[in-house]
Amino acid sequence: MKKSLIDVNQLFFSLYNDIQRAEDEAQKKGVFKGLSLAEVHTIEAIGMYGEKSMSEVAKKLDITMGTLTVSVKNLVSKGYVERCRSESDRRHVLVSLTGKGRLMYRIHQKFHMDMIKAAIVGLSEYEAEVAKNVLIRINGFINERYRNNEAFVN
Repeated sequence: MKKSLIDVNQLFFSLYNDIQRAEDEAQKKGVFKGLSLAEVHTIEAIGMYGEKSMSEVAKKLDITMGTLTVSVKNLVSKGYVERCRSESDRRHVLVSLTGKGRLMYRIHQKFHMDMIKAAIVGLSEYEAEVAKNVLIRINGFINERYRNNEAFVN
């Protein structure tokens, strides 16, 4: 069991780094060129359709309104996002993706879907369900630790 724990830990570490590296490379010279990873994730949080309030997006990304404001300002200037005031309450700012932003959203989603498809191709329904449950457990563990501010405490 100890060897399996060590192997799984090394695989997770490698997987995390490889995903980061792939997204970093795409950001530097690929289709994400000129966008930070935070900006790509902001595009993803805004979503394909409709408008979202700035507070909705900030909550989804778990960042402050100030941090989001800077990201949105940059995305507006780069032509990926549109910003407008709510008709019902002029104090609220709404954001939505432009055509260019929707294209970036689809490209980023395709990257993630291709990665997941590659991970589960050839697995039986049962094996895919087991893999999903493992990821659910890991996600629950991380979120529980994060919520309790004990991410690196035993």
